[in-house]
Amino acid sequence: MTKIAIITGSTRPGRVNLGVAQWVLQTASQRTDAEFELVDIADYNLPVLDEAMPAGYQQYSQEHTKAWSAKIAEFDGFVFIAGEYNHSVQPALANALSYLNAEFNNKAAGIVGYGSAFGVRAVEHLRGILSELQVAHVQKTGMFSLFTDFENFSTFKPTELQAASVEPMLDQVVLWSKALEQVRNGALVNA
Repeated sequence: MTKIAIITGSTRPGRVNLGVAQWVLQTASQRTDAEFELVDIADYNLPVLDEAMPAGYQQYSQEHTKAWSAKIAEFDGFVFIAGEYNHSVQPALANALSYLNAEFNNKAAGIVGYGSAFGVRAVEHLRGILSELQVAHVQKTGMFSLFTDFENFSTFKPTELQAASVEPMLDQVVLWSKALEQVRNGALVNA
């Protein structure tokens, strides 16, 4: 069965990111076309990038990197929960992505953005990072507003309209994740 990780984007105390990720997991778990798992980057205690070698070499020296690598390698696709921070992606998410390379290659990803402007700037910046990691990011995006989808800017309670933005993204992530399995297995190399 196709495995898709729902990856948090923040490690901050009091973060709303985890609540969004848990809601996305609950929504995705209603599906029968893939398995979904929440992967909280906070669990990996990744300091500011501390590997001497570039990620492309996969010569990891730190135990936290090895654990992060092993977890990400398990999945066929991803859903990133990207809150907008300073008109960009959260620093913790950018840092976590910088640790690895090959573990993300030729896999699919969807993005759920949130912020004062629905997280659109974080989503666009994340797309650039994912492209460099050879991740096929899908067009559909979950989009949420801090003003209408969070109670007191802290508790995630999506409106029906914005909640509906997640299902089309999940449809595309599952479809692309399955298709890219053939690429990773070399089935399309000599086609």
